[in-house]
Amino acid sequence: MKCAVCPRETLHKYCGHHDKAYTNLVEKYDVWKEALDISWEEYLKELVENAYAGSWAKDVAEQLLKEKKEEKHDK
Repeated sequence: MKCAVCPRETLHKYCGHHDKAYTNLVEKYDVWKEALDISWEEYLKELVENAYAGSWAKDVAEQLLKEKKEEKHDK
């Protein structure tokens, strides 16, 4: 199967690079939420726009936002 973000082969949703980025996103969300009182979706949008965020993290954030948008559209 392919990574949900890139063409790399994987046994899970994400390849190793994007899986690590996803784990970091989830772990750091609590810090951002406490500091800024933002939702998960707002957090992801902030990361996508953040010049200091890594490309792997931005890739995953964009993918998660896309999934969220598709989920809302399907309802």
